[in-house]
Amino acid sequence: MRQAISQLQASKIREVANAGLGRSDVLAFWFGESDEVTPDFIRQAAIDSLQQGETFYAHNLGLPELRDAIAQTMTQRHGAVTPERIAVTSGGVSGLMLALQALVNPGDQVLVVTPVWPNLTAQPLILGAQLQTLALQAVNGRWTLPLQDLLKRITSATKLLVLNSPNNPTGWTLSREEQLTLLAHCRQTGTWILADEVYENLYYLPTHHACAPSFLDICTPEDRLVVAHSFSKSFLMTGWRLGWLVMPEAMTAHMGKLIEFNTSCASTFVQRAGVVALQRAAEVTPRVVAHLKACRDTLVGELQQLPGVELATPDGGMYAFFRLPGHTDDLQTAKRLVAEAGLGLAPGSAFAPEAQGWLRWCFASKDLSRLTLGAERLRGWLAKL
Repeated sequence: MRQAISQLQASKIREVANAGLGRSDVLAFWFGESDEVTPDFIRQAAIDSLQQGETFYAHNLGLPELRDAIAQTMTQRHGAVTPERIAVTSGGVSGLMLALQALVNPGDQVLVVTPVWPNLTAQPLILGAQLQTLALQAVNGRWTLPLQDLLKRITSATKLLVLNSPNNPTGWTLSREEQLTLLAHCRQTGTWILADEVYENLYYLPTHHACAPSFLDICTPEDRLVVAHSFSKSFLMTGWRLGWLVMPEAMTAHMGKLIEFNTSCASTFVQRAGVVALQRAAEVTPRVVAHLKACRDTLVGELQQLPGVELATPDGGMYAFFRLPGHTDDLQTAKRLVAEAGLGLAPGSAFAPEAQGWLRWCFASKDLSRLTLGAERLRGWLAKL
């Protein structure tokens, strides 16, 4: 076994979830997905494709119809994006790994802003890169970017800067001014930017295009920028494993080779569902976002009533990230909540050492009453202590 693999840390989220899986009395909010099923017309598109016998390999870069639909969606939001800059991937996870495989050599410096979904720090290590991290700063529960510190850390030796905005787990979102500053600096240093923007649609502040600020709004087609997207969150399609990358056109053919040697292609019937999802996005995404905003407001309102809780209302994403006074061992706290309160949350240290003591609660719940009941269980557990 390669040392880089044997030294990888197992997921702390899974460690907590494994303690409660199979228990019907546990309210599970540990994973980053809604408990609402994919809309029926998206499922029907996949069924129709299967019934038509579309069970064979597809093009490495994706069905032309899907690449066209993605390009049209990106163009409507962010300005001209051609299909020649699009690669369809078997989920956002695969897309991010493909981007790293395309750009990072063993020993290259990769700088990741944390706390962040643990895959984004594990993937560079798997490839033998030199991982560097810079932490967001929390003040009264609100996480902010120490921009000047980040700029100092990005040098000509920094091959890749990895940013996730809106952020999992904190809800932090890059401002347009921060994006402009970072893009200008990375142009000077020759640093690539990998922007994980899978939560782009899950943004709750007023905005012209009903999505979070994107690097695609301000970049040129030739900029050293790769943007990762997914159907998982805003289309309720987590289990379908379908995503896409936007990149410079000169990179796309090489990405097709990488996809061939990783997964060959995304399944055709899944891609057919993706086409319909984009064509009928107005019937899905606005409703999902409005409901998630209601979920956010419900849960944050409940949590803010807890004595001493450190929590800020997240601007984007689908998570409440909070800290309880006196509970510094978040992994043990999360395990105790499963065992003693029937409440499943993710430990903050799963996302970065600096998030030790924090807890992540995925508020993507079809039924608001589940969030209220979960908050009642947390209050009752704290009262017993």
